[in-house]
Amino acid sequence: MLSEILNLVKAQERWRGKQCLNLIPSENIMSPQARSLLSSDFAHRYTARNRFYMGTRFADELEQFGEKIAKKVFKAEVVDLRPLSGHIADWIMLTYLAERGNRLMCVSPEDGGYPGMWKNGLAGVLKLKVVAFPFSKHDMNILVEQAKKAVQRFRPKFLIFGASLITFPQPVKELAEAAREVDALVGYDGSHVLGLIAGGQFQDPLREGAFALFGSTHKSFFGPQGGIILADREHGEVIKERICPAFVDNAHWNRIAALTLALAEMEKFGKAYAKQVTKNAKAFAEVLSEYGFPVSCAHLGFTQSHQATLDYGGYDQGRVIAERLQQANIIVDCAVRVGTCEVTRRGMKETEMRRIAELMKRAVIDKESPNRVKKDVAKLTGEFQNAEYCFA
Repeated sequence: MLSEILNLVKAQERWRGKQCLNLIPSENIMSPQARSLLSSDFAHRYTARNRFYMGTRFADELEQFGEKIAKKVFKAEVVDLRPLSGHIADWIMLTYLAERGNRLMCVSPEDGGYPGMWKNGLAGVLKLKVVAFPFSKHDMNILVEQAKKAVQRFRPKFLIFGASLITFPQPVKELAEAAREVDALVGYDGSHVLGLIAGGQFQDPLREGAFALFGSTHKSFFGPQGGIILADREHGEVIKERICPAFVDNAHWNRIAALTLALAEMEKFGKAYAKQVTKNAKAFAEVLSEYGFPVSCAHLGFTQSHQATLDYGGYDQGRVIAERLQQANIIVDCAVRVGTCEVTRRGMKETEMRRIAELMKRAVIDKESPNRVKKDVAKLTGEFQNAEYCFA
């Protein structure tokens, strides 16, 4: 049994780590230093806000250190590193903000919004009435004037920006005034674009009218899987007091150790990393379009984020494309979002984006044998096995 477990882990490390090109925009890789902290002694330990446990002084110092760095990176007044995932961070924020029957306005899953925020997710669990932002699929963004009218009409308790499929900055600043007129709070789920925000390459929600920025820490941000909350002082201090024991008891201090190091890496290298991620995404989208792939938003320059979208008309046809690419060891999702987080962290630049696009063309458009394409995928991946934008 031991050998079976270890062999599965080794197989995963060999295949996804050394033989595949990962283009899933919700994944990234940690630096070896950050990854090593997940197996530190912190993995075994507890702390508690009421000092119930002894032996916690280094965990307490680590948390304070991580919060200090996060405040600098995001220019936030209050930080909490304890949410165990982006979904838990969303849950904390909605529970703090909402009462049964309140209206929430966010991007619909049909328009690329996060399903976990919608009717079958947290909004349904918390008995909230959820309203979709008016949205243009042609421009992949919220329609500002129609959204202002919708805010006046529905008078939501809060507006949550951000999405799973997010290629352009959203109009937080433009709609913050409309929100204030109906006493609505503005939040931003930055799960996908957190690393770009940290690196100053997308938008700055906390300066544009959002009281809080929250989400996951393992997509464009290159930390461990987990969550984070960044907020103004007025709301952040109250949220911080309510997190334990309602939402998080033990916060997994090995994760917080790894996140703290990732925050330090982002402070040092984040601007260069985020700039290259967005340059790669744009270059990648341009070449894919040149090769005949149906890349969305050509009229807007395809993307300003870490991802672009190939429009195959739905998940069914998208799954066909994703499976064909997987046979060649190119990993995407069934929405056929193509992301540049991980390949950028591995040190790839615009030249490699063209090489990846060529490999995708061979697999999808030319219908070349997947085994032949797979060999060249492994060759390219083998050239970029080290994490960049981290401490040596």
